[in-house]
Amino acid sequence: MGTYLHTMVRVRNLDASLAFYRLLGMHELRRKEVPEGKYTLAFIGYSDNEAGQAEIELTYNWGQDDGYDVGTGFGHFAVGVPDVAAMVEKVRAGGGKVTREAGPVKFGTTVIAFVEDPDGYKIELIEKR
Repeated sequence: MGTYLHTMVRVRNLDASLAFYRLLGMHELRRKEVPEGKYTLAFIGYSDNEAGQAEIELTYNWGQDDGYDVGTGFGHFAVGVPDVAAMVEKVRAGGGKVTREAGPVKFGTTVIAFVEDPDGYKIELIEKR
């Protein structure tokens, strides 16, 4: 049996990406600088990850500041929060992009919203009380 560890995405500005994910309550768990490969890895998540939750690996390739094409195959990350509307306002106040306001999912009652990080990666916020 395996364990889901992380999802890796490439970012053009590590500091801006870390600031965005802090708005969602995540923080940097660990970092690895690889001068030989000219890249930095920052692993982010919740708490101290004692529970073994999956993490996001933000990869910054030094000098690759023009960004990346997110592509059509990537969908979104999903994050459970106790109050979606409040999180949307926090993201908006922090300069983040809100692409779908808080409200019930189509044909259902679960409250969701969508926001985007500085690189255009979509994050679905799902209300979990």
